[in-house]
Amino acid sequence: MPQPAIRSRITIGTTTITYLPDGFGSHNPDVLFPGVDWTTRPGFLEDGQLILSFGSFLICAGDQRILVDLAVGEIDADVPGVAQLKGGALLRNLAEEGLSADDIDTVVFTHLHLDHVGWTSDVAPLPNGPTTDSPTGLTFARARHLMSEDEWQYWSTRAAAMGGPDAEAVLKPLDGVVEFVRSGDSIAPGVTVEATPGHTPGHLAIVVRDPSGGSTESAYIVGDILHSPAQVGDPDLVFSSDVAPDQARAVRDHVLRRPDTVIAAGHFTDDVFGRVTSVGDTHAWAPVGEAPNAIGD
Repeated sequence: MPQPAIRSRITIGTTTITYLPDGFGSHNPDVLFPGVDWTTRPGFLEDGQLILSFGSFLICAGDQRILVDLAVGEIDADVPGVAQLKGGALLRNLAEEGLSADDIDTVVFTHLHLDHVGWTSDVAPLPNGPTTDSPTGLTFARARHLMSEDEWQYWSTRAAAMGGPDAEAVLKPLDGVVEFVRSGDSIAPGVTVEATPGHTPGHLAIVVRDPSGGSTESAYIVGDILHSPAQVGDPDLVFSSDVAPDQARAVRDHVLRRPDTVIAAGHFTDDVFGRVTSVGDTHAWAPVGEAPNAIGD
């Protein structure tokens, strides 16, 4: 049965991408995917709950250390009827890579939903609840913080709506610090951002290629283009917080048809890295990746 994803790694040329778990959520599947009959899709639920992993991707490209998204943060919360959420392991897993927060050069956000921004500051915002503590600073204070301008503008006017970022714990610490990137911009050798709106208006994917050109394979960090392996086999499954479901579906179709690509799907259970195989119009998920050793790997 599906279990939260563990730390794992892939290599693209000389660049490594490591999944750093932070926690997981046990969700009511009828809330996340309204109208879906899960009895016709066996194997995706655990005791009737949909498990979503929470974590970040560490990209080591040359001398650059990049984190894609900042997970859910140090929380233990029950959202009645919706989910039980638990996080807090990100910095420990980063330490297993021999790194501290000060070693991170760049943070890039795929988007600003609360389960992707939890370590922005030293206060982890709780879902559907006001922040009671005032943050004292950014967790990754030495890093550049990047996102699309559309994402920032969207949430600046509706921070608390539909799982968005908390104003005190996320938006205020980033105000005046955040830098905007556009589709196609390079943020490190072989690492670019790609606009993938639909789940949110400013959603980004991160594309990792071998900067030497020695490998034709790329990695595609999808953010919330995909939430469950069930969407690989059935891209029509609409996630409840997609702001533009038709646009999100079109983006998902594009991603599932990319050739020579390893998909990095941070919400998946068991294995977050995999390739999509196709037979006709049907897609299947084929996990890849390896478990890294501790410091010194």
